[in-house]
Amino acid sequence: MNAKMETSDACDLRFGQVGIACVRVKRVDAAALCEELERRVRSAPQLFSRAAVVLDLSHLLNVPDDGTVDALLEAVRSAGMLPVGLAYGTSAIEALAQRMGLPLIAKFRAAYEPADGGSIAPPAPSTTSAPTPAPAPAPVREPVLSQPEGSVGAQRHDGTVRSGQQVYARDRDLVVVGTIANGAEVIADGSIHVYGSLKGRAMAGAQGDAKARIFIADFRAELVAIAGHYRVFEQIPKDLEGQSVQCWLEGEKLLIAPLK
Repeated sequence: MNAKMETSDACDLRFGQVGIACVRVKRVDAAALCEELERRVRSAPQLFSRAAVVLDLSHLLNVPDDGTVDALLEAVRSAGMLPVGLAYGTSAIEALAQRMGLPLIAKFRAAYEPADGGSIAPPAPSTTSAPTPAPAPAPVREPVLSQPEGSVGAQRHDGTVRSGQQVYARDRDLVVVGTIANGAEVIADGSIHVYGSLKGRAMAGAQGDAKARIFIADFRAELVAIAGHYRVFEQIPKDLEGQSVQCWLEGEKLLIAPLK
């Protein structure tokens, strides 16, 4: 697939970074879910009203049946949010998503999740915004990918990025020392350096930097993208599979070549 898809002049399809909140369901109770999410929307309407959210069922003991999931999705809508799919999980959740015609989406906004693993909470107010009366935000844990202490350059992650995880380096390059598994995503506003195997997806230049590049030690990717231009791989070309490669943009074409 080319960096940019066009069908006549009917549309322009690009792949880019989007912010999606994650609603982690801890018990099957549609009424309680609606009530809790309504409270969140009231506390921070600019953040949560009509926000795109992913339903995460991975913390339930058993995967709910289709009718129950329909009720949970309707509860999210009634609260004023817009469910767009299910979070990656078990094979049973994948089968559920297929039956219901829902996409599976990697979780994001890790910094908005409370330390106790509960449902989403708003981030701390910006230091540049005028203070407004609001409930104190819940304590937050560090995102999956955090900046090394004392670092002012690239952000680094050591170890495997697991299936269903999505990690993001804001306003900087990203360095991953380890494997990016199938179904995992790494995103950076700058370039991405993978000192390991890329089996999932890597998206550089997420805010539109066309000069960003992706460097990979072991290329087995599902998708690579730079500044919204992407290529999807159902089967890696033999001359690239397992090779050390770099990816860059030339005009609107995303190129991949072995490192020499």
